[in-house]
Parts: sequence; C-alpha cells; structure tokens
Amino acid sequence: MVPIGIISIVCLFLFLGWKSYRKAAHPKWLVPQEPFPLEWRGILNSEVLFYASLEESEKTRFEYKVQEFLLNCRITGIKTEVSLTDKLLVASSAIIPIFGFDSWKYTNIREVLLYPAMFDENYQFEGESDRRILGMVGNQSMEGIMILSKEALRLGFKNESDKHNTAIHEFVHLIDKSDGEIDGLPKVLMDRKYALPWIDLMNKEIERIYEGKSDINPYGATNRAEFLSVISEYFFERPKLLEEKHPELYALLEKIFNQQPADQSITRRAKTIGRNDPCVCNSGKKFKHCCGSVHYTKKIGA
Repeated sequence: MVPIGIISIVCLFLFLGWKSYRKAAHPKWLVPQEPFPLEWRGILNSEVLFYASLEESEKTRFEYKVQEFLLNCRITGIKTEVSLTDKLLVASSAIIPIFGFDSWKYTNIREVLLYPAMFDENYQFEGESDRRILGMVGNQSMEGIMILSKEALRLGFKNESDKHNTAIHEFVHLIDKSDGEIDGLPKVLMDRKYALPWIDLMNKEIERIYEGKSDINPYGATNRAEFLSVISEYFFERPKLLEEKHPELYALLEKIFNQQPADQSITRRAKTIGRNDPCVCNSGKKFKHCCGSVHYTKKIGA
C-alpha cells in the first residue's frame, strides 16, 4: 500500500502542474500601455477605409482595439515577409466585425500565419497541388491558429468596390466558432429573438443563389456558416448596396453586429489627400513630410 503522505504529495504535484499548464494555455490578457504610434495611424488612414471614415473618438477606440489585438495575437509569415502594414490589416480585419462590442476579446486565437499565396487542404502553397484556399480557421490539430494568404489580405483592402474581404470572412468564422461550433448562428452576438428570422432569411437567400437570382457570392450557398461569412463581407465592404438590394438581410445584420455601416459611409469624405495638406495622423506636419513620405496617397470615399 502506498503511504497516504506520498499520495498527497503526488496529488499536490499534479494539481500544481495542472495550474501551470492552465496558466500557460491561457496567458494573461495584455492591454495597451503605450500611446498608439503615429506611423500606425498613418497606415490605417491610408489603407483601411473603415477606419478612415470614423469620427475621431471612434478612431481612438479602433486604435486601442487594434493595439490590444496585436499584443495578444502573433502574426507570423511563412516563407514571406510580414510588414507593419500586413499586421495592421490583419488586426483591422479582426476589429471591424466586432467594433460594435466594446468588451470583445478574441480568446480563441493566438496566431495568424501569413502564406505568400493560396494553399491547399494540406496547407501547401508550393508544388502542383490544387491550391485554391485563401484563408482558413484552424481545426482541432491547429486550434487557435488562422491561415491567410497575404495576397488575399492585401487585395481585400485595396479593392473597395467589390464585396470581398478574405480576412474579415475568416474572422467572422472565428466569431461564429466562439460558441463551440461554426454553424452560421453566432450565439455570442445574436439574441434568441433574431435566430429564427436569421435562419429563415439565410435559407431563402441560399435558395435564390442556387436559382441564380442573387448577387451574393455563390460560395455563400455552400452552407449556413459560409453564408454568414460571405454576407458579412458584403455588409462591411458594400453596406449601401446591400441595404438597397437586400434590406431585410441588411437590417438584421445591423442588429447582429450592432453597427450601421451604411449610415457610417455617409460621413466618408470624398477627397484626395494632397501632399501639402495636414497629415491624416494629426502630427501637425504636412502629409508629404510625414505619412506621405512612406505611404501612397489614396482617395478617401465610397
């Protein structure tokens, strides 16, 4: 018989070991302690139209969330270089869909892997395999990891006239997954009273896609989870067009995401930032001597 004292010591050791494991598996959530860098602000103004269209107080809140996300999630390049702009685009993709929820924390992701191009189901982006995947939320063997094509990430923010943004698409999957399964019903965002109307609208629109009577990306008809992510891209990329063509869908998405992007887009100022204009980062310098010295000028507007 094993002495009780030894059993107690073993139990204590296992308990302390489990606590250490839990602490390692769930590290302390980090919050920003430093001011938001002016260089980062310039990049957001130049590259992220969603941010550029916000009021100043909302920009400050967006900046905090971006900074917080990057403190708690690594961005790693796989055979490709990761620039500061790439990191800020990934973080912006994470923040845009949850911007209506102040206390949201992405506790189910710890790293985003950037691949240089599309990849296959075995995560290969070289060779002669059928590489058609632009982004993916990790399965059980890659829990807490997202993979994105760097090409797709950049294109999602460069083309403002389409309805596509791969990174937003994948982060909506991650939000959907936070209640335990990716099923197109993000219970963490959706009140029960919206669930049945949402399912009804999804089913109707998926049927319209099959019939060729919808302007929604056909990939959205794959299943409910893909429909949620596809229509979310549309909602944030072309909100006014979605409101015009699919008013019921748009109205329900406003409630789900607690945002009104079509109204927000009204405040977008259609102007070109001149080289001699005050810099968009509020540094007090002319644009050409500040952010304009390293970033290209870009029209801000719908």
